[in-house]
Amino acid sequence: MRALCVVLLLIFSLPSLADAHVQLYQAAGWPQQRAHFNDALSAAQQRYRSSLPPAVYQALVTNSNQRFNPQAMDQRAQQSLLQSLADPLPALRFFESPLGRKIVAAELLATHREQLARYADGLPRTEADATRRLLIRHLAQALPAKEAGAEVSLALAGVAADSLSQMLPGMFTGDSAQSLLNSQRQRLIEQIGADLDNTLLHVYRELSDPELEEFVTFAQSAEGQAYYQAALAALRAGLAVGQNTADLAPAPQGI
Repeated sequence: MRALCVVLLLIFSLPSLADAHVQLYQAAGWPQQRAHFNDALSAAQQRYRSSLPPAVYQALVTNSNQRFNPQAMDQRAQQSLLQSLADPLPALRFFESPLGRKIVAAELLATHREQLARYADGLPRTEADATRRLLIRHLAQALPAKEAGAEVSLALAGVAADSLSQMLPGMFTGDSAQSLLNSQRQRLIEQIGADLDNTLLHVYRELSDPELEEFVTFAQSAEGQAYYQAALAALRAGLAVGQNTADLAPAPQGI
């Protein structure tokens, strides 16, 4: 009887656990960040229209639209988050708090297309005292921000590699293209990391020192680390990093 009760409790807890993952996905701003990414992708496609041969441009657009289909991206990322994060409740409580909402708002503002266009040539240098710089340094060490930036760059480059493979069959296979891209991961991480402190000072400029310290405490905690590592895995899944576009499942319909 005891074993039966345990099984029943597990069965009844699964839907609520899945719901908590979905709530966390929403509270942490994932749908809006994905929308911002798609806005940036559309802008990049338009920039390439006049500089690429029509056939190459069309291959690039077709591949990027397939890889970065919004519904497919959300589906892959949510599934990864469900599999990677055993307990979403601590992170959900944090991001639903007033500070968590303020952090998400700051992150969404930083990736909005108007902000990206405004700072296309680089962020301004942010002045800060020693205390705030120390907090930012701790935050930079706790967040997988540079790794996430590298994954975004690799995913975008992966589309170009897929398109090149299609245009020049036999000369540059998809597998070798992905291998080449993956070899650049560490270089990208180092490049992003070199200016990460200034980036975080800019993004979280509206947070007070006590708020920043509370953010650092969460990010460094076991619960925070569990979330951010799962978030990095979910980002890679959503972007389909390391996968050939041709191997991705068709975009879901009617979701």
